[in-house]
Amino acid sequence: MQILKKGTYLDLMGKRKLAIYFSSVLLLIALGAIIARGLNLGIDFTGGTLVEVKYPEAIELAVVREALDKDGFSEAVVQHFGTPQEVLVRLAPQDGMESAELSDRAFRAMQGITSEAELRRVEFVGPQVGEELTEKGGLAMLYALIGILIYVGLRFEYRFAVGSVIALVHDVLITVGFFALFHVEFDLPVLAAVLAVIGYSLNDTIVVFDRIRENFRKMRKGETVEIINTSVNQTLSRTLITSGTTLLVLIALFLFGGEIIHGFALALIVGVVIGTYSSIYVASSSVISMGVSRADLMPVKKDDEVVDETP
Repeated sequence: MQILKKGTYLDLMGKRKLAIYFSSVLLLIALGAIIARGLNLGIDFTGGTLVEVKYPEAIELAVVREALDKDGFSEAVVQHFGTPQEVLVRLAPQDGMESAELSDRAFRAMQGITSEAELRRVEFVGPQVGEELTEKGGLAMLYALIGILIYVGLRFEYRFAVGSVIALVHDVLITVGFFALFHVEFDLPVLAAVLAVIGYSLNDTIVVFDRIRENFRKMRKGETVEIINTSVNQTLSRTLITSGTTLLVLIALFLFGGEIIHGFALALIVGVVIGTYSSIYVASSSVISMGVSRADLMPVKKDDEVVDETP
């Protein structure tokens, strides 16, 4: 399937300097937001209290939020859990108040809607657990990047490995920066989505790199920039179709999937858009700037391949 007219040739690499400026601005905004505003960490990381309540009939979340808001829980995260009758509330820690007292107050506020509300579960997440999750989440991302560096280095060439990791760090920083800039809650599902973005973006980048290697061996004429530009053009339809169909699913999840996966879907939407852009511009431009050439990707001739013409 093609969405671009056959024979279309765009001078994408000719605009790579413009793309570098664009990426630099995005990265500065993202880093500035992370440093200045910080992440709005969810209860998974900060610790807090989970309260699950079942109502005799389906209940609107807005009604529950209003009841909690009146009792001082304006920051509570409220969502349906399983059925429209069951509600899960996540409460951040409050100074001078024990977790048990916090959950009792929240439940009483929810009971104010109807006395038949039934308390199903109360769980406390301590700050130590949050610290552990933060540390393990960061380590998971670091290990993923190291593994990718080794894998791409062995499959292609070390400059391709560095280029792919630059693109992935670019994608992760901008996605996380988006959450910091708009102060959207960053919880475990969002962290999982950021890790998924690494896999998605790498897959796109590997497809482009495969075509670049193939063209370096097939095309006898042409400079490095021209060959890489041709390779990006040849894979452009595939990249746009894959990203477009993935985005359609993610937008549907964001709009109709419910509050529980809003953050997850939003992180993937941002990550897929940035990952598509980086697989076209950032990874390939990085390889060009590091001076890769045709000689670096030609197969190595083995001595035993020389034909022995001795009678």
